[in-house]
Amino acid sequence: MSAFDLPWLVADIGGTNARFGLVTSPQARPSNVAVLAGSAYPTLPDAVDAYLAEHAGGARPGAACLALAGPIDGDRYRLTNSAWAGSVRDLGIPYAVLLNDFEALAVSLPHLEGPDLVSLGGPEPSHGVKAVLGPGTGLGVGGLVPTDRGWTPVPGEGGHVTVPVIDRRELEIVRVLQAEGLPHVVAEHLLSGPGLVRLHRALTKVNGVTAPDLTASDIVARLDDSLCAETVEVFCEMLGSFAGNVALTLGARGGVYLGGGVLPRIVERVRTSGFRARFVGNPDMPGYLEAIATTLIVAPQPALAGAAAWLRARATTELVG
Repeated sequence: MSAFDLPWLVADIGGTNARFGLVTSPQARPSNVAVLAGSAYPTLPDAVDAYLAEHAGGARPGAACLALAGPIDGDRYRLTNSAWAGSVRDLGIPYAVLLNDFEALAVSLPHLEGPDLVSLGGPEPSHGVKAVLGPGTGLGVGGLVPTDRGWTPVPGEGGHVTVPVIDRRELEIVRVLQAEGLPHVVAEHLLSGPGLVRLHRALTKVNGVTAPDLTASDIVARLDDSLCAETVEVFCEMLGSFAGNVALTLGARGGVYLGGGVLPRIVERVRTSGFRARFVGNPDMPGYLEAIATTLIVAPQPALAGAAAWLRARATTELVG
């Protein structure tokens, strides 16, 4: 078997789950999609072997593109919220490449269609630099830049910037977290699945109330619980400020796209929240931000589509070359 022989393996590896798929022809969408719990496997190669054996009929991929939630250094990876680390060469696949997970999500943007997207305000997205961000186990950030040869993704670790704080309530929340042992509160500490839990716990102290410890799933599901509703609203508002900061930093006039595992579960609550108001609320650049579309990605596995698009482009380059 040689490089780029079909099928191709694509993957989206987060801190909690590892999503895999097979690409059986260059233009095909990923098939045989399966989601494996990362904690069930000691290493990434173990998870890949299990997927290929149990969900892909023992296929032997000629190429692979794996999107991982963490920094990439050549062929080496280290997940931010998991113990998995190593080299993609350990997979034994002829051509294997690593992308940051939001780098792959950025690559998917030109391939997403109407049902895959929900508007969160602003005009129709235009052709220009695009930003993508989103809360899951962590908080991912990436960009997509138009060039003469197509689109170029830009990876980043923007989820680890200092948390955006606008009002007194948010300042008190940060002070609670600092008192609990987080001297430097970064955006991911609040704008993620685990961040929802921290935010809910901090609001009990800010509001001087008692509430049970809840998971992120419990918090977003309890629509009639006032503290849970406040938690989700503060979450959306702070995410709006964070997204506005990303848009200004990247000059994302082509739109800001939101992905990750949390937001697709609360689409209507995000749409009716203060997210958009906070996104455009920077007093120095309000007109700039009002002209930028904000869009929620609701496609089921967009990073897999991005990984497939990356392999398709590389295979085409190899064949032409």
